[in-house]
Amino acid sequence: MCLTPKDDDLNENKLSVPLSLYIHIPWCLKKCPYCDFNSHRMQEGVREERYVDALVRDFESQLSAIQNRSIGTIFFGGGTPSLFSADAIATILAAIRAKVQLDADVEITLEANPGASESSSFRGYREAGVNRLSIGVQSFDNAMLSTLGRVHGREEAFQSIEKARKAGFENVNLDLMFGLPNQTMASALADVTSAIDLAPTHISYYQFTIEPNTFFQKYPPRLPHEEAIWAIQRESQALLSKNGFVQYEVSAYARGQAMCRHNLNYWEFGDYMGIGAGSHGKLTEHATGIITRTSRIKHPEHYQDTVFTQEQGRIEVANSDLGFEFMMNALRLIEGFDVRLFKARTGLPISSVEPEIKRCIAEGMLEKDGHMIRCSAQGMNFLDNILQRFLG
Repeated sequence: MCLTPKDDDLNENKLSVPLSLYIHIPWCLKKCPYCDFNSHRMQEGVREERYVDALVRDFESQLSAIQNRSIGTIFFGGGTPSLFSADAIATILAAIRAKVQLDADVEITLEANPGASESSSFRGYREAGVNRLSIGVQSFDNAMLSTLGRVHGREEAFQSIEKARKAGFENVNLDLMFGLPNQTMASALADVTSAIDLAPTHISYYQFTIEPNTFFQKYPPRLPHEEAIWAIQRESQALLSKNGFVQYEVSAYARGQAMCRHNLNYWEFGDYMGIGAGSHGKLTEHATGIITRTSRIKHPEHYQDTVFTQEQGRIEVANSDLGFEFMMNALRLIEGFDVRLFKARTGLPISSVEPEIKRCIAEGMLEKDGHMIRCSAQGMNFLDNILQRFLG
């Protein structure tokens, strides 16, 4: 599974930087106690049509910044995008297609939660052009799902996969977490086994963490000891590998060539436009090479009130920050990155970060193989420490 970029992606022409689109839909049936994403409980009076209109206006307001570039991937995230109707998703995609060119093989992903989607909607999403589903299962253990505040149970998780298959989805990701409250090795491996048995093309396998400003930060559950979590991770990775899932990023495992191209563009420091409440973007200006971060107001009502009238957030990324930002993404990849990609994406010579790279190699944290630089097995366990070396 080779991630080495094509030569066309390694030249200094900034228009060669791939472009993605992220679309944020911020509502859920309820707020999970561990969730720190920009999500809000779906209340009566939420007007789907008004938010869709705001998304389209937001998209149109940023067209000049993408300089007639084509879009290679689109990702509907949340929140729970599957709370929106298939007609709403179709309207958004039609408005995008009317304004920009999409790659012939464009990847269009929509996040869906069991218990917050209907089989008829799945068919409608597929007809609208969505060709990849990411289903937030998290666990197949009913007691664990209750602890996590999920609105679905084990059977609904199985049913959601069946619905997706019947709707014509061949590319399906399952989200799972490990290191869950009171989780044992047996229950963790049972989750992974259940996921494998469903034959998805991709599994995202994340370590559960207590995030700031969440219910669980205020009332923390009891988590397994660190040694137990490490053991769960090792055994689960071995089980995934045995069943044909190749790890290509810290938390991502794919069968065949079913890597998430949208996330790969993030990790390879590509460009992306963000629309929707609380969304973020990163865009490279062709003429100057200046990289800009964009942001949108987080609260859905405020976002909808202001998207028609004002620019919501834009900052230029300083050269002193680019090395860190690139490494923060690229070093998550198991195969690492091509040194030529660093200049192609940041505009800076690799020499600007070479002293830190050499120190990390000498300490056994990074490895260099030809043009490729990657974390060693030891370094991957201390990625946060490595990244601190590249802070400007």
